[in-house]
Amino acid sequence: MPRRSARRNAVTFESAGRLAVAIGEHPREFVAFLTASVAVFAIIVNALFLQKGPHPAPIFAARPLLAQEMTIAPRLPNTSAPEAVNQGRLQLIANIQKELNRKGFYDGPADGIWGARTDTAVRDFIQTAGLKTTPEASDGLLRAVTTSNAKPASTTGAATQSDPIGKLIAPSKRVTAVQRALADFGYGQIKVTGVFDADTKVAVEKFERDRRLPIDGQISDRFVRELAAMTGRPLE
Repeated sequence: MPRRSARRNAVTFESAGRLAVAIGEHPREFVAFLTASVAVFAIIVNALFLQKGPHPAPIFAARPLLAQEMTIAPRLPNTSAPEAVNQGRLQLIANIQKELNRKGFYDGPADGIWGARTDTAVRDFIQTAGLKTTPEASDGLLRAVTTSNAKPASTTGAATQSDPIGKLIAPSKRVTAVQRALADFGYGQIKVTGVFDADTKVAVEKFERDRRLPIDGQISDRFVRELAAMTGRPLE
């Protein structure tokens, strides 16, 4: 082992001696080689580790992205859901209208439109059946109309059709809608009978005073429009 170590040391000293002799004989070439080596090392380090973005002349060229890869397909809005909800509501209202018609509360088309006639029919049914629910289209209302045995409270029939006096005192849908709206919005304890009575006249006059209308106590077209605008629901 000592002989091998001595031999290695001798080789190392000999190589170092030759390198020193070469440097002494060619000092300019050695300095140029050393400078070039440092420059190349600095360029490699800068290209691999010190660049924040892609190098303008990278050592390893990356495959450019194709236009199809870079293009992101736009997300289209889902318009089917609102349309389905709207169709479902129309069908629900149409089914309610059919059931109300079958029970005698509604005499219009089952068109799925919640108009004044449908609103009045629903309110008449709720009052007659003694339900505590809001007059709005819902599955619960449809079930209530389907399973209820309530009948319209109207007494108009063949006798009143041939009796002029009976026609005058028969319940009116316009009066019924007005009475219900006035009662709902606190214009008196009005019985919804469809007959224009003294309590209804007092409530009409109170509404006219509040809205600064000409006070005549009559259910005129202007009165109905003002009442519908205040309540936000159709009356006819």
